[in-house]
Amino acid sequence: MPQSANLSFANLSAILLSIVVVMAPHAPHVPKWTVAFCLIGLLLRVHAGLERRPLPARPLLFSFAAVAIGGVLFSFGSLFGRDSAITLLLAMTVLKLLEMRSQRDINVTVVLCYFLAITNFFYTQTIFTALYSIGAAWLITGTMVSLQHQAGPARFLQVARTSGLLLVQAVPVMLVLFVLFPRIEGPLWGLPRIQNSARTGLSDTMSPGSLSRLSLSDEIAFRVEFETPPEDAKQLYWRGPVLWDYDGRTWAAGQRITLSSFRYESLAPNLRYSVTLEPHDQRWLFVIDLPARLPRGSVLTRDYQVISFRPIQQRLRYSAESSPVYRAGTEALPAELKRALALPPDAAPRTRAMVRQWRELGLSGLEIAQRVLSIYREQPFIYTLEPPPLRKDPVDQFLFETRRGFCEHFASSFAVMMRAAGVPTRVVTGYLGGEINPVDGFLVVRQSEAHAWNEIWTRDEGWVRVDPTAAVSPLRIERGLATAVPDTDPQPMLRRTQLEWLIELRHRWDAVTNAWNQYVLGYTQERQTRFLSSFGFSNVGWQDMVITLMIATGVIIGAFAIGMFVRLRSKKTDAVQKLWLRYCSVMAARGVVRNASEGPKDFTQRVADRFPGLRERITRIGDLYIDLRYGKTDTPDKQDALNIRELRDHIRALYLAASSPAKTP
Repeated sequence: MPQSANLSFANLSAILLSIVVVMAPHAPHVPKWTVAFCLIGLLLRVHAGLERRPLPARPLLFSFAAVAIGGVLFSFGSLFGRDSAITLLLAMTVLKLLEMRSQRDINVTVVLCYFLAITNFFYTQTIFTALYSIGAAWLITGTMVSLQHQAGPARFLQVARTSGLLLVQAVPVMLVLFVLFPRIEGPLWGLPRIQNSARTGLSDTMSPGSLSRLSLSDEIAFRVEFETPPEDAKQLYWRGPVLWDYDGRTWAAGQRITLSSFRYESLAPNLRYSVTLEPHDQRWLFVIDLPARLPRGSVLTRDYQVISFRPIQQRLRYSAESSPVYRAGTEALPAELKRALALPPDAAPRTRAMVRQWRELGLSGLEIAQRVLSIYREQPFIYTLEPPPLRKDPVDQFLFETRRGFCEHFASSFAVMMRAAGVPTRVVTGYLGGEINPVDGFLVVRQSEAHAWNEIWTRDEGWVRVDPTAAVSPLRIERGLATAVPDTDPQPMLRRTQLEWLIELRHRWDAVTNAWNQYVLGYTQERQTRFLSSFGFSNVGWQDMVITLMIATGVIIGAFAIGMFVRLRSKKTDAVQKLWLRYCSVMAARGVVRNASEGPKDFTQRVADRFPGLRERITRIGDLYIDLRYGKTDTPDKQDALNIRELRDHIRALYLAASSPAKTP
């Protein structure tokens, strides 16, 4: 079997540690067989290194490669795509580790670790991911530095210092690349995904319990920066999917029809703001009800929902304008009104019997809505995150039996009662409110702010918002979810805590994360163009940026090269080198001149052959110099001082012997 490369176990351990560090973050994202495959390969390499055993033969490695390719095809059905490509790269890196038979193989394996560290960003681009990747790069670079120590094992502090210095020197080039590298719209590097991963967020359907489960999540849905802040927190209704169709248990959005333009009457000053939306793999964008100006790359549906041209698979920043108080929809189509009245024939029989008489009384739509809201206010309804399960007809059971529910229970039952009374009604889902971060002033809207409300149609007013939750729990509208539900209801810890220092810490971390999202991850093509324009570079194309990038990088590398050259020229000779040069002068006086290309080991052997009587002293001088010059750190220890003194004594003795003819051999 072929032998492995001549690699010390210390260097092998550094390579293995680098591979483990860059592979570990991928474990939750790849199939379980991949983790087992990589662990087996790493253990085989450790065993071969400890026992000095030969590496697997190429036929066996080909078999391993076939197993890896087959596993990828079985798991993903293709070798193309983000997940399949990363899984294959992990497996092939382990296989490369098992065939390191030359210095080239070693270098390729270490360089592969850099690529694996980069692939972490395909899954997440958080601050923690960036810091972890920097640590991994420091470790990999240190591994490469340690591989260059051939005279003896490298010391950890020396390797760590050199690796850190190299990374610091790369920072200017990194900044230039960040600012000038042309940005490409779309997901990271445009790498396609085979399928969208499930994400926490709203859906275009609603059934009992769906929003109450979502409200247990503390994940951020989006952040908002206001140019014109709202006058009242009650205006912060963030419009999302609008639900029309009811099957007796679940509300669904159904078919969407887009609008090229629509008419509305604004009854209050418009709000202007920018939203940084977290990816949710859907196409809807959230704006304050009612949108007056659409974000770029979006359209408006007939029910006033803003829809993006493409699914939101990466963090998106967009500007919008809304009219929080408005009159719209007076020109609703008959087909829409008919759809907003539809109910399954067997749905909610007790509820229908209760409201049947309202229609006969000749009440207007708004009067019927007030009568429904009075039921929530006067009856013992409870707003809670832990509603009991509804196994029968959900509306009848909620209204007449359990009377405990979350916003979806109230919105669903309100819509059924209004439709049964002959008033066109639809359900609107989205978010309500948000929390101002006092550190950076951004409004943070979390998944726990998910909400559902209703809109009824009247001939004079059009579509009018009615929030039945406000009838049973006004605190939900005015102060947020945490103050509205019972203290016994489960909520995320940071939403319930009263510890001021913990709340402050959370705000500061949110502000740091937001700054990272806005200025690093949010450095899009549009922002890049705007940033370069502020320096006078107008109408900059990608060709111009590439040329500027090459020039700037060349200038930085040239500056480093000149600085290193000047430093080497001005660097003072240390004590060990002075002694060695003095020794070379003594030998030159005796007729043995060191060649410019001659190393200390070869020179010592030649001098010892020339003067056999001084072989022991000459050999000792060579050993001391090699140990002090190539085997130690820059910081001398006590033993170094003793060796320097001994080296000085031996050279002085040779100098005195050369000065005395009687002692010259």
